[in-house]
Amino acid sequence: MCYNKAKIKERTMITFTKSIEDYLEAILIIEKRNKKVRSVEIAKLLGVSKPGVNKAMNILKDNDLIEKASYGEITLTSKGREIAAKVYEKHLLIKDFLIKLGVSDETAEMDCCKIEHVLSDETLERIKTFLQDRE
Repeated sequence: MCYNKAKIKERTMITFTKSIEDYLEAILIIEKRNKKVRSVEIAKLLGVSKPGVNKAMNILKDNDLIEKASYGEITLTSKGREIAAKVYEKHLLIKDFLIKLGVSDETAEMDCCKIEHVLSDETLERIKTFLQDRE
């Protein structure tokens, strides 16, 4: 039986869950630290197992969000980088907002990791405007 590769590819497209966004953001953060991005570095940063990272990397690779050679360095594709940058921007903006409200750095970091995945674009823009007006 022959399979239509386009249809198989179409069925494997992902929705951008918190987990997927976290992996993309982690890759970007590790890159910014001028480190080679490897599964072990991602596992350390996110506090997850290496097999879990490998499974996620296969999903990201299948969806053209990363490039990865077997047991090699992981790099974001332009599509992956765009998504990662948006998530990271949200992260930094929300953390800054929470700190300016008087939340401790540690709590702001934990809370923004949760909030960044559910915040609407409208609310994000209002926070951005609010912070700009206060500078």
